[in-house]
Amino acid sequence: MAEPSVGQPLGPWPKQQPSNEVVRDWLAEYVYETMRTEALESVVQRLDNAIIAKLPELGDRDIRRDLAASTRAHARTMLAGITSDTIDPTVPAEAHAFARTVARRGFELRLLLRTYHVGLEAVLDYMAEAVDARQPPSEIERAVLLRLFDRSTKWIGNSVETLTDTYMEERERVLRAALNRRTETVRALLAGDEVDIEQASLRLGYRLAQTHLAMVLWTDESGDGATIRADSADGGTIGLLDRVASRLAAEFGSGAALTVASGASGMWAWIESGTGRPIGPDVQKATALVEAPVRVAFGMPGERVDGFRRSHREAMAARQVAERGAGERARVTVYGDVEIAYLAGADESAMRGLIERELGALAGTDAGSARLRETLHAYLRCQRSPEATARLLGVHKNTVRYRIQRIEELLGHPVGQRALPLEIALACVAAYGATALP
Repeated sequence: MAEPSVGQPLGPWPKQQPSNEVVRDWLAEYVYETMRTEALESVVQRLDNAIIAKLPELGDRDIRRDLAASTRAHARTMLAGITSDTIDPTVPAEAHAFARTVARRGFELRLLLRTYHVGLEAVLDYMAEAVDARQPPSEIERAVLLRLFDRSTKWIGNSVETLTDTYMEERERVLRAALNRRTETVRALLAGDEVDIEQASLRLGYRLAQTHLAMVLWTDESGDGATIRADSADGGTIGLLDRVASRLAAEFGSGAALTVASGASGMWAWIESGTGRPIGPDVQKATALVEAPVRVAFGMPGERVDGFRRSHREAMAARQVAERGAGERARVTVYGDVEIAYLAGADESAMRGLIERELGALAGTDAGSARLRETLHAYLRCQRSPEATARLLGVHKNTVRYRIQRIEELLGHPVGQRALPLEIALACVAAYGATALP
């Protein structure tokens, strides 16, 4: 027996390849048998079982119904065109419906892609078994399997590409609708509209029957030299504000923050206050969590829906004071620290008259006057204790006594004689800066 030459096949080879007509005829008979209702439903059930076995998230009754409709429509469409030399790229409506269901249920795109990956494996396994069961001639079997494999992979690839767009569009629509519902619910609560508290809590994903601490977040116009692009990879200004709100919620709350964008560079937020006591957050800790160019104003903790509204009003008021202030702009402002200044500043001319009348010679813009005002303000807040004031300012108690003596000389009366109006005037200067001075 002669040795085979180089390149000569060692095994048996079909005498000739089957013609396209022969392959089409075989496939046409296969399609006819598979498209019968009972046979098709058996195929659909087999494929779906294989998918759900690896993706149990799709085992929910409603999702499974949509999956079955999609699988059935895919099978009919692909089988109907399998004898054609061209592929119709039209994805059935049922498949689009399934992709939308995945998006509406909050699943990631990865689940949809995995569904088609696992589905393709199941389809190829089924087709190999189906062809083998019919025992066609070897040359026809090879040609049929190649055609089925080629059509299946191309069909799945085309479907995934098309349905990814469908998923993303629906996901964006769902998120936008959820955001709109959340914004509408928050605005109704703030407006004092009659709202079902339990339903509102479900829509917001935030418990209203609790103690709330409101925050208002925004960015400086200048941004302290930091420019934030709205289309940046990290989500732009709103993304930055959301991250800061999350950090503050983790530090001062006992759950995630409820956030609502109030503009392109502003956000309203609420967190569940962990204490329920009428105190504000620690300014020093909060400042460490707030990065430039973000600024934050806090309200005071409030109970239930009334507290939800009141704390927000206070946060808005604190922001108003913070933005009116001159000089160095504090990253964090707490309403409890500026409440007196806010109330007194409602009538600016009256506030200026109060400052001029009460501070008199202490209302100068020089460094010495500023130091005396700081000492007097600390002295009044420390219940006129020289020792406590010295500790607060980091000076000797005799220094405090000397300064108070000098202050009383400039005022023309003892500090205790006008303690309350003095403290109000000093609080206004501390909040609004030198621009509040006469």
